[in-house]
Amino acid sequence: MSGKKDNPKNTASPSYLALGISLGVVLGVALKNIGLWLAIGIAIGAGMDSSKSKKDEEEE
Repeated sequence: MSGKKDNPKNTASPSYLALGISLGVVLGVALKNIGLWLAIGIAIGAGMDSSKSKKDEEEE
């Protein structure tokens, strides 16, 4: 039986890209400039995901 249950590091790993997109959409709707804020949210989320994956590689 293999799966994600065998690796405890994957149990609570948040997706920062999804959080960035959500934040970008919320700010875009609130400030009436969804294109700009969606792009900013994607960039921030991708950067946070990238830095998290680099930290995870260093810890192993």
